[in-house]
Amino acid sequence: MTRHRGYTGVKMASTYESFNLRTTPEKFYIEACDDGAVDVLVIDRVSTDMTLTVRRDIPVSAETMPICGLMGTIRLIAGMYLVVITKKKKVGDLLGHVVWKALDFEILSYKKTILHLNDNQMQDNKAFLSMINNVLHTDAFYFATDYDLTHTLQRLANTSPEFHDMSLLERADQRFVWNGHLLREFMTQPELHRFVYPVVHGFITINSSSINGKVFEWSIISRRSCFRAGVRYYVRGIDLEGHAANFVETEQLVQYNGATASFVQTRGSIPFYWSQRPNLKYKPKPQISKTINHLDGFQRHFDSQIILYGRQVVLNLINQKGSEKPLELTFDKMVTSLGNGMIKYIAFDFHKECSRMRWHRLQLLLDMISDMQDEFGYFMVDADGKVLLNQEGTFRSNCMDCLDRTNVIQSLLARRSLQSQLQRMAVLHMGQKIEEQTDFEKVYKSAWADNADACAKQYAGTGALKTDFTRTGKRTHLGLLMDGWNSMIRYYKNNFSDGFRQDSIDLFLGNYAVDEADWITPLRDPKDWKFLTLPIIMVVAFSMCIICLLMAGDTWTEMLAYVLFWGTASVVTGGLILFNGRDFVDAPKLVQKEKLD
Repeated sequence: MTRHRGYTGVKMASTYESFNLRTTPEKFYIEACDDGAVDVLVIDRVSTDMTLTVRRDIPVSAETMPICGLMGTIRLIAGMYLVVITKKKKVGDLLGHVVWKALDFEILSYKKTILHLNDNQMQDNKAFLSMINNVLHTDAFYFATDYDLTHTLQRLANTSPEFHDMSLLERADQRFVWNGHLLREFMTQPELHRFVYPVVHGFITINSSSINGKVFEWSIISRRSCFRAGVRYYVRGIDLEGHAANFVETEQLVQYNGATASFVQTRGSIPFYWSQRPNLKYKPKPQISKTINHLDGFQRHFDSQIILYGRQVVLNLINQKGSEKPLELTFDKMVTSLGNGMIKYIAFDFHKECSRMRWHRLQLLLDMISDMQDEFGYFMVDADGKVLLNQEGTFRSNCMDCLDRTNVIQSLLARRSLQSQLQRMAVLHMGQKIEEQTDFEKVYKSAWADNADACAKQYAGTGALKTDFTRTGKRTHLGLLMDGWNSMIRYYKNNFSDGFRQDSIDLFLGNYAVDEADWITPLRDPKDWKFLTLPIIMVVAFSMCIICLLMAGDTWTEMLAYVLFWGTASVVTGGLILFNGRDFVDAPKLVQKEKLD
């Protein structure tokens, strides 16, 4: 494959590729194993100082473990920990640079023992370690040692030569550096930057495909923002800086005969102040804040989007009736109030238009926005690195979760862009359509469905819904059954395990910092009497009701009286539990999220 030269005339900054971790009771030695490398990073396990030395200074007694890289360091109750990547898998070659997926990790304590902690501190430290592991083993983290995965091709093309002399860590787009908090100690020491690299979270697929006997490279990169990151119901809307929840930048790349094209889309939560806290109901009612000035944050959000991406076409795919209707009306009103000609708002009631399996009606939306997509175009450079086209704007899609409906629309827009790109590159003949290329269409649909699943698992805890349409081009009854199954799993996770997941993300990203001096952590948050008492009463009452039905009394009226009594007790208790639903869900403990309702 031709190495891409469209965005730099100098060699890109790179980091070391392979390492040995050499451990002694006093120090960690991270030895660079690249050809000709002599540098060794030394981490003092007592003072926590980090310095450079050379290989001959490593004690022969040091235990050796090969590692794939460093995620960074983090402070927990027991002290500092070193987080290393122990297993990786090659995803593919992106524009001549190898992209890796991190598969396994190890968390190593600086301290040789935790006997200095009391029992409560030991339990809390164990919980914090479990949280870090929870994030690390959420699919999927990606990195490259000689390519900047945090930037789109167009952003890289619009940079100075000085930018390319900077280390990968210095030049990275901080929105997408998921190990940024873990690397804070490294940031202040530029001489250590060759030992670390930014790690992105989201999805990457790299495919070699062929149409008309012409082989081209085709890729998807989804970059998940670490600003206002979190899980489905606990992080909605925007924060005071205008960062949207579940913001993902998705770039589709195609390369043929040295030329490269890129098409970028974004997704993100509806960008004003609203919440939707779990409360045991299947679909909690969204609450729009009545106390905060929405327009300030809304404007900050779109000001930054316009600077980064140009003109914005907002595709709001939520329902225009029921509990979602107030969000749609408010979004429309906010765009009108802002009066910014760079923003166009389009509301498309996905569920209404596609109800009763009428998925062909998505063409209505595509026809509505086709002229805008043609205007925006895509980014393209030729084999000599000359910029032929720039993308002048982006589609910002959202539904409630920015997952299932959003991914369907993004895959259709990306296909339309790819059709134009492959025709310009002369891979497709005039009049040919991607849909007619059976083998490639299968790869295309599968990749976009995998992208949907990855984004959904990271935010909602399960694979995406509606992927049968993305994978096959039609809605199936089996797909509906799978959606029902995934919806049940989402319900359970959102209500009974997402508080822990949210705490894990907040700890990993530095939204909550552990202080060794703290004797009491927020993890020790006692539940009130309702949490234990009401479920026990309900279970006992329901059990007694069943027993009365199975063991009939002397008369049917006696049995009926017992059944009515215990049945009423179980129903009333169940109603009380639902009424106090928020007291029974697994809520985050580490960071008090904004109370916007």
